[in-house]
Amino acid sequence: MKDNDRGFNSDVISGRNPVSEAIRSGRPIDKILVARGEKSGAVVGILAKARERQIPVKEVDRSKLDYITGGTAHQGIAAFAAVKDYCSVDDIFEYAKELNEPPFIVVLDELEDPHNLGAIIRTAECAGVHGIIVPKRRSAGLSYAVGKASAGAVEYMRVARVTNIARLIDELKERGVWVYGADMDGTNYTECDLSGPCAIVIGNEGKGISQLVRQKCDVIVSLPMKGKINSLNASVAAGILMYHAAKGR
Repeated sequence: MKDNDRGFNSDVISGRNPVSEAIRSGRPIDKILVARGEKSGAVVGILAKARERQIPVKEVDRSKLDYITGGTAHQGIAAFAAVKDYCSVDDIFEYAKELNEPPFIVVLDELEDPHNLGAIIRTAECAGVHGIIVPKRRSAGLSYAVGKASAGAVEYMRVARVTNIARLIDELKERGVWVYGADMDGTNYTECDLSGPCAIVIGNEGKGISQLVRQKCDVIVSLPMKGKINSLNASVAAGILMYHAAKGR
């Protein structure tokens, strides 16, 4: 069970009426979990509204819902409220334009640990990053844990969600952004000039960036490893690269 799937937090909304009202009110929702095989009319209607708002929906075992909701009467459905609204990719570019600065973006390829995401948001806000982009699925979202780990920085950082990271990279390149993927066996990061329009891609904690995403990047950058282990925590690696980029901006 990942930390971002644990219950007993203020961001868990359980039960058909509470989830339905949260959607209807326009409250930011990170994702909805529904019991596998649940086909009641009320739940089907809720999921239809969720998909209209492009809220990710995931089927899980009922026992998992029991655990997440702390044993409350969830009626086969629960939602994770986001601590703030997501923005669009265009919003990020518009913000950079307002500041008269070349776009400075961080892309997270299936980063799943909410504490890593929170730490990256915190560092990104300090380093002058204009926005962070995450995938809609298989990724930590703007949960209570992320907000707490960001130490409040989530309130000031634009975070967008997209369906496909590989397609997003194509779009960024079309808009004049150079894309730098953090992975092993790349160019030493100190030899790379990230001062222009750039996006730094950070991968999953265990697998790194996917092969397709790696192929899409303009440059693969690596941090030299001089110790006994061959990798850094994702948020630490992201922080080093963000400040390297910030130094030349």
